[in-house]
Amino acid sequence: MEPKQWYMEYKIHKNRPGLLGDIASLLGMLGVNILTINGVEDRARGMLLQTDDEEKIELLGKMLTKVENITVNKLRPTRLTDILAVRHGRYIERDSDDRKTFRFTRDELGLLVDFLGELFKMEGNQTIGLRGMPRVGKTESIIAGSVCAGKRWTFVSSTLLRQTVRSQLSEEEMNPSNVFIIDGIVSTIRSNEKHYNLLKDLMAMPSVKVIEHPDIFIRESEYDYDLFDCIVELRNSPDEEITYENFTTAGLNDDF
Repeated sequence: MEPKQWYMEYKIHKNRPGLLGDIASLLGMLGVNILTINGVEDRARGMLLQTDDEEKIELLGKMLTKVENITVNKLRPTRLTDILAVRHGRYIERDSDDRKTFRFTRDELGLLVDFLGELFKMEGNQTIGLRGMPRVGKTESIIAGSVCAGKRWTFVSSTLLRQTVRSQLSEEEMNPSNVFIIDGIVSTIRSNEKHYNLLKDLMAMPSVKVIEHPDIFIRESEYDYDLFDCIVELRNSPDEEITYENFTTAGLNDDF
């Protein structure tokens, strides 16, 4: 059996000397490898573990109930959010009602770039929506995430430097391994028929597409919310409202 990664997180009630050593010794006796360890949130510790024997994980969970001063919160196969929690020492905030929506603020750009980079590395078709107000760092984060994933990016539509509306792409640019960056406003409200035909071809391609302003994209196109595998929200501050009240066909600010 191939080794499998697991995530374990435990809350520390009393951080006595030797506590981590006791847990590490227990893992060593079971033959479970510790890949990464870090503090996660307040008074909790997260570990990425590896073993080829699932029964060892079940036994570990039972044994840790007998260890004083800790409570195991999570012991499960590793998720992307677990890996990032151990790397960065905190969990990504998720919408309590819509679990595929992830929230970041501008001071968490490093975490966001790492998150996007890991998503871009995944195989298969992915469509990611990115909400945010002007000049918050949306496009820059996508580019940085592409660099982290070792992938090229292709602007299909954008207002980063000047308005970009592509009606065709070169064979190299149409490579399915690229990250395609789409401005949902430009592609639906400001585009032409040739651009929209290109867009439909790209949406049918098994590749990574990142759509800025996904709500406008859904409102003005034939696609719906189910298109998106996840939605990312980026704000200047946690209480900032992402609003599109001023978006009209007649007057759109080029800064979006």
